[in-house]
Formats: sequence, structure tokens, C-alpha cells
Amino acid sequence: MISQPSADAVAPVSGHQLTIRSGDHEATVTDVGAKVRRYAVGGRDVFTPFDADEVAPAGHGSILAPWPNRLRDGRYTFEGTAYQLDISEPARMTALHGLAMWHRWAVVEVDDADHAADAAVTLALRLPASGGYPFDVHMTATYRLSTDGLRVTVAAVNLGTTAAPYGIGFHPWLSPGPGSLDGCTFRLDAQTRVLVDDRLLPTGTEPASGDYDLRAPRSVRGLDLDDAYLDILRDDAGLSWAMLTGSDGRTAAVWMDESMGCWQVCTGDHITPAWQRTGLAAEPMSCIADAFRTGDRLMVLEPGARHDVMWGATLL
Repeated sequence: MISQPSADAVAPVSGHQLTIRSGDHEATVTDVGAKVRRYAVGGRDVFTPFDADEVAPAGHGSILAPWPNRLRDGRYTFEGTAYQLDISEPARMTALHGLAMWHRWAVVEVDDADHAADAAVTLALRLPASGGYPFDVHMTATYRLSTDGLRVTVAAVNLGTTAAPYGIGFHPWLSPGPGSLDGCTFRLDAQTRVLVDDRLLPTGTEPASGDYDLRAPRSVRGLDLDDAYLDILRDDAGLSWAMLTGSDGRTAAVWMDESMGCWQVCTGDHITPAWQRTGLAAEPMSCIADAFRTGDRLMVLEPGARHDVMWGATLL
């Protein structure tokens, strides 16, 4: 069991490294953003990793809260009051992926006793109030690793005296393994695609069809995705899956339970050139882009209220 890192301890750029293991499963979580920097099984990456001395390149492994995806002009009105957030994506004039991903989270506990059958790391963050988000939300994230895979739970509690708008998402990039993304197939359990404008903000929906119908595994070659999906399909256990099968025949898979009902998938064709098509983002989300403005699937946390989500990943 490892306690909170010392405040003056030297850390890599991505933050203090918290590694847990179970059998041949190994995951490293950073305290900056509570990100999953790497997750591998038997040395085969499930998530596309980034270096410890590197800033997460494209949301890699991040918790996206208190909103996922984009917010138009960084502006919204909640309960009659207008708010302005910093513009973090200048090219599209949006506030992107919330606030939690760049804060240093407090390490609550790391339990990795000699490759325990069930190892875990728990981190917590009380979001600092700001002019754009003057709400008092406390988040606790637990990453639990077993020989079945990685399971992630996040609980958010409103500690303030007023209601708070809230949404959450996660940003794992599924690894193609030893081959290229073009050599992979991909499947997504969802029926409806969200339509967007030139700023990637939602304008409507349509049934997923053609290149965007991912309900059966299809080649990723030629696919250029940065799309949200709704009308989620679930298996008998209530789980919805995103599955990337590499040229080695192994499948990097992400699932979400019924606590979330939206996917965002991205092939990375338009991110930083060094990272283009090095993985496929499969992002469980509680709401889609612009939810603070539209109210679509937005969670309103009343004072004292708690919101829980769960998702996970494994190698098949």
C-alpha cells in the first residue's frame, strides 16, 4: 500500500506514476488528471500509451469532467445565470473536455500487494470553483485491476449549497497492437449517429448507416471518425462495448454499464501529426457535446447529491 506522494517529490511531466498489477495485467495511472497513462496485458497494449515525461497528447487516458467534449464558445446559462469558461480549443472556439484532466488529484490509496488478484488505486479531486464553473464538486476515481481487466468507477458529490450542472466522459485510445490501425477491425454497440457542424458541435441525429454503421466489425482502413453515438445496444449483462481487433487477432475492448449512454469514437486523423491514427478513441460518456447549453442528458447535481458511473477495459 502506497500513500500520498510527497508534495515536494520530483515527478515526471505527466505526474506521479501509480502502477498496479494483477496477473499479467498492468496499468499506470498518473495523479495529474487521474489519467490512465498505459494499460497492457502480457506486454500487449490495450490503450495507446504515452511517455511519463510527456503531456497527454490528445486527451489520452483522461477523465472528462464536469463536461465531456465541446462547449460552444465556452458559454452557457444555468438556472438563469450566464457563465463564460476559458476557450481551450481556439481553432473551434470551444471549451474542450472539462476541467479535471489538468488538475493534480490527491492519491487516496494504492493497493498493489505483490501482484494482488485485485489491485486498485483511488484518487480524489475537489474541483476549484472558478468564474466559469463556480460550483463545489468533489470527485473520487477508483481504478481496479483484476485478471478480468480494468474497472473504473467515478463518484461525484455536490458539496455546495446550489445545484451544479455536470457531465462526465473518459478518453481511452484503444491500441491497434503491433500492426497499424488500418489493419484493424472495429465494432461499436450503438445505432444512432450524432450529426455535427464544422465545429464538431451537434446539429441533430440520424440512424447509423454506411461507413458510420459500426454494429458489425468492419475494417478501419479508410475510416475517418470523430463522431458521437446514441441509442446504445447492450448485452445480457447490461454492458455496451467498443472493440478494436488488431492484425495479431487480439481485441482491445472498452465497455460501459447503464450509468452512461453515449459513445464518442475518433480515429485521430486530425490530431497532432505524431499521434494521428496511432489508436482509436472509444469514449464512454454521460452526455454529448454542448450539453451545458442544450441540456441534453445533462445531470443536475442538487446540493448533497451524488452521481456514479462505471466503465472498464480488457484484452480479448
